[in-house]
Amino acid sequence: MPRRELPYEDEPVTTAPHPLTRLLQRWTQRVRAFDGRRPLVWDVLVTGFFVLAALIDATGGWRSTAADRDVAQGPILLMSLALSVPLLWRRRHPLAALTVMAAATAVSNWTGAWLQAALIQFIVVFNIALRLPLRTLGRAAAMTALPMTACVFAYPRDSWGELVVPQIWSFAVVALAGIAVRSRQDHTQALVERARRLEVERDQQAQLATAAERTRIAREMHDIIGHHLSVITGLADGGSYAAAKSPERAAEALEAIGTTSRQALGELRRLLDVLRDDTPAATADRSPQPALTDLDRLIDGVRAAGLPVRSTVRGRPTSVPAGRQLTVYRVIQEALTNTLKHGGPDATATVDVSCTDTGVTVNITDTGTGGSSPPGSGRGLTGMRERTSLYEGTLEAGPLPAPRGGWRVRLHLPTDSLPESSETP
Repeated sequence: MPRRELPYEDEPVTTAPHPLTRLLQRWTQRVRAFDGRRPLVWDVLVTGFFVLAALIDATGGWRSTAADRDVAQGPILLMSLALSVPLLWRRRHPLAALTVMAAATAVSNWTGAWLQAALIQFIVVFNIALRLPLRTLGRAAAMTALPMTACVFAYPRDSWGELVVPQIWSFAVVALAGIAVRSRQDHTQALVERARRLEVERDQQAQLATAAERTRIAREMHDIIGHHLSVITGLADGGSYAAAKSPERAAEALEAIGTTSRQALGELRRLLDVLRDDTPAATADRSPQPALTDLDRLIDGVRAAGLPVRSTVRGRPTSVPAGRQLTVYRVIQEALTNTLKHGGPDATATVDVSCTDTGVTVNITDTGTGGSSPPGSGRGLTGMRERTSLYEGTLEAGPLPAPRGGWRVRLHLPTDSLPESSETP
């Protein structure tokens, strides 16, 4: 025989409900739905049922429990209606309905009829415990207990054992049942409200994640496209100037344009593949993101575009986590791109990277005369600040004082801001 595997202790064991239980639940839901749509129809049906039962008892069945069987039929009929018809207002005006029924019960007890229809008032007591404040149960208890005083005075020998004690126990049981159902409904409503809040929070988290991903993609595309197009523009301008006098320099510029274009297309393809749902995991481009080891290639491309750059790297760049390396690379790329765009024809740039135990510090300065774009005018400086804030770093960008002029970008990323496993710039 095959061995039956037992669940782990911390795993919940779920069993399908019994078919009879499912049937009862289904019918209960249908009745509640009908009651919610047509409450008056349901009240009329319930009231009509108990009015009919009270009238049937009034035809002669009441004498089986009565203390005085000689009560006239007319008062019996009126008391039966007074004990059943107010049930129609049990939900809208339960206290008023209970008052009328308590008065009819007092008359029934005083005359000795002891109508069994008096038990219908406990349906109203149940609705009071279910819907009204709990302090109202004190008034309801007084309304149901005071009619018993008529029995005590009129029939002192039989009233306690046959009417007063069962009345007290009936009220207690019905009130506790109403409180239990009310607690269950409050608990269910709280669970429903909690589920609704969780759904709202889930949707909000999804929207925030979508906005963050859009910002990240826009930042990456800005860095890739802005840098490579600036390099291509510089190479194209230099090639057009050198075409007439030095065809060899023009050919080198065209070759550099092709290399830069292919590199830009490769990075864009790798970025856009992340957005495609139909890209198989096995065929997706898994090339690593740019790092500090790629700075030489970046600076060579900028030099080829016509911007002289002097670079210095101190420390061990490979010891810097990959996320911070990408941030440093993108900041340097954006700063050099801005110098290409706004530095002017005679601008030069200096890149200084220092990797220490306290973090990574980068200084990018240029001698441009055109200046960088004003802060906040584009996405470049905003993107650099967003990348820096991911690692609780600091970024300073602004013009250098006269007479030297130019622009300076200073970046510092500490080493103790985030664990390496959570770095996703």
